Amino acid sequence: MSFSSGALAARRLMTAAAASAEHEGGARTWKILSFVVAFPGVIVCMVNAYLKAHEHENEFVRYSHLRIRTKRFPWGDGNHSLFHNPHTNPLPDGFESSHH
Repeated sequence: MSFSSGALAARRLMTAAAASAEHEGGARTWKILSFVVAFPGVIVCMVNAYLKAHEHENEFVRYSHLRIRTKRFPWGDGNHSLFHNPHTNPLPDGFESSHH
């Protein structure tokens, strides 16, 4: 079966058009899935993490292998890290302030 160059060009054009239409349908499907499934899923996970973070209370447990100070920090009183947060970062003997 031999094709003339015109018939072969027409066949390639139809194949390219079909592939393009198939690609557009796939892109539309993924766009719909993104808005209907992915974005609401991310929002639900963010709300869940926010609510769980507020019910979680940090409890100080004195482990011998944590918060070892062999040398003082070169800033402040030498016991607080550079980005110290008194609500989340305990000192070797416990938290500085009470949690709410």
